[in-house]
Amino acid sequence: MSFEFVQKLPTPAEIKELFPLPAHLAAIKAEKDKEIRKIFTGESDKFLVIIGPCSADNEDAVLDYTTRLARVQEKVADRLLLIPRVYTNKPRTNGLGYKGMLHQPDPEKQPSVSEGLHAIRHVHMRVLEQTGFSTADEMLYPENVSYLNDIMSYIAVGARSVENQQHRLVSSGCDVPVGMKNPTSGDLSVMLNAVVAAQTGHEFIMREWEVKTHGNPLAHTILRGAVSKHGQCLPNYHYEDLILLYRLYHERDVQNRACIVDANHSNSNKQYMEQVRIVKEVLHSRRHSDQIKEMVKGVMIESYIEPGSQKISEHCYGKSITDPCLGWEDSERLLYEIAEGLD
Repeated sequence: MSFEFVQKLPTPAEIKELFPLPAHLAAIKAEKDKEIRKIFTGESDKFLVIIGPCSADNEDAVLDYTTRLARVQEKVADRLLLIPRVYTNKPRTNGLGYKGMLHQPDPEKQPSVSEGLHAIRHVHMRVLEQTGFSTADEMLYPENVSYLNDIMSYIAVGARSVENQQHRLVSSGCDVPVGMKNPTSGDLSVMLNAVVAAQTGHEFIMREWEVKTHGNPLAHTILRGAVSKHGQCLPNYHYEDLILLYRLYHERDVQNRACIVDANHSNSNKQYMEQVRIVKEVLHSRRHSDQIKEMVKGVMIESYIEPGSQKISEHCYGKSITDPCLGWEDSERLLYEIAEGLD
């Protein structure tokens, strides 16, 4: 084999022992989980907004951003539930570029997954401690969920991972909502098959153990747009797309028929300012159709302190080094407009 084994990594139990979650933070997280669950089950009519940087590349900037977000949450608490994106694992289309804090705690230094495991737990825990927000992250490596499962309240499975068997099986054992994005091809059946698999119990191998799960009823879909064979972006957030998903959901025997709409990626053609218009269109569709209102539980928005994106070497504080994001002023305004637009 041509693998070079660099070093043995600490287990999730060892990392949690180094960075234990205090009881009072565990209680806050448990309450957030209950509130989020009620939205997905229909017990609450609040609207979810999963919002934050494309990648959590700088702990201080992430804390600055989430602190601002916490102040907005206080003002919209009767209508919205905000979940900050603290995305520390980044899939790369061609395998190149910044792979997230897990790989590189400092984007300008050499990769170190060992240091990255410490860094990602620290930033997620610090957000919870200082803002009261439990967090969202992406499931890039299914076996790594256990490093953060006591802190995260939302997990996304990306467009390039959604067809992977291990992602689906691990999702079936998660205690929080797991969103399955449609693949880059746009085939909705792939995403729906992933939801069915995640809502079902399984027996499989995980970290050298035979494990058994009982299914995750909070597994759901995320519409993020698609890419044609010619490389053109094909949005799937329009009214007709949502009605189609509602119909396809009802053709399947699933426990939960929820959907989140990702306003960026191929839905916006990565034109970050389009997220504002897209979110407003989704809200309009919800007002127009009781079926869509029942199904669409929230939106996902890429947002940071400064608008746009930059190269790693530019050192602009609070500006994305991966996909372009909405800046804070536009993001704050949009959150208030979402709250008002739910009527």
